[in-house]
Amino acid sequence: MSAPEATVEGPLPALVGFTAVLRAAGLAVTTDRVTAFLTALDELDVTNELQTYWAGRLTLCSDPDDIPRYDAAFSEWFTPEKGARARRTDERPPPPPKLAALTEQAGTSGEGGEDPEELAARASGTEILRHRDVGDLSPAEREHLRRLLALLRPDPPTRPSRRLRPARRGGPDPGRTLRAALRNHGELRELRHRDRSRRPRKVVLLIDVSGSMEPYSDALLRFAHVVVRRAPASTEVFTLGTRLTRITRELRLRDPEHALAAAGKAIPDWSGGTRLGEVLRAFVDRWGQRGAARRAVLVVFSDGWERGDTDMLGEQMHRLSRLAHRIVWVNPHAGKDGYAPVQGGIVAALPYLDDLLAGHSLATLEKLLEVVRDA
Repeated sequence: MSAPEATVEGPLPALVGFTAVLRAAGLAVTTDRVTAFLTALDELDVTNELQTYWAGRLTLCSDPDDIPRYDAAFSEWFTPEKGARARRTDERPPPPPKLAALTEQAGTSGEGGEDPEELAARASGTEILRHRDVGDLSPAEREHLRRLLALLRPDPPTRPSRRLRPARRGGPDPGRTLRAALRNHGELRELRHRDRSRRPRKVVLLIDVSGSMEPYSDALLRFAHVVVRRAPASTEVFTLGTRLTRITRELRLRDPEHALAAAGKAIPDWSGGTRLGEVLRAFVDRWGQRGAARRAVLVVFSDGWERGDTDMLGEQMHRLSRLAHRIVWVNPHAGKDGYAPVQGGIVAALPYLDDLLAGHSLATLEKLLEVVRDA
């Protein structure tokens, strides 16, 4: 095996450098896997190319999709001439860089510092991920997306209340003005003002968990968990499928994994059919008219596929439009090229919507938070 990097300083830097190359190629190479790789080589002949190959493949590859990238990186690092021939003969394009190279990993050099080029690569990779379709992400990219969703800090919408508070501008405040004059021995020096205080506006999230929305359900529920944790007293979350399920209490748990596990147990119709009209009627009758939807920002996450009566869906959307302050429909397919709102559910609901947004990526979910905040 030709390993020019393994100089008189020893083979350890070359082996650790190889793991860094694998991490940059998209493999989830953690510190534990590097330790297992080096431990395996202690029991084998490090000068034997075949033994080194299998030691790395068995300890550093965690997914079948990692094997082609591992083979390419191994040929490039240990046998550069074979890697060059493989690049000339292989007609397949190189695999795109995976997110595992962009997530935070423990250092392998032990120096504590990070290369500025590596930090720039992480930043650019995160920016690319913000615009990727959630349904097309790899497991490593989904894990990184979960971390990014947990970092969101939504600003809940507010509305003016009937209570008045001191303010720099607004109507005159006779009481405060007179009290200030009394403190100045009856001399009126300034006019005090008051204005309406603001209180949180209710936000209701209705998430479609049918089979057609399955690629996006996990990300949308995590998004809902962030919103609930930010304003637990003014946020309600329901799931839509063949029945209506309230999961607000489950999503109030602090840990997102525990919250989603509890929500998953509470949802009986996960990845089933869709009866938006019937489910929305149940929501309006049981929750909406009793106050949950009154003057609230109502957000519906659904692709609009309706297996029931679309006329009923239109009727229920009309009822909601008379209750809610604003209705936002989030369709993951709305952000794709060539999309047209031709699904039966979207056509029936469209006349009663204030906004039709895409919800297929982190960037579109951030845009949704802005729309809800400004409502």
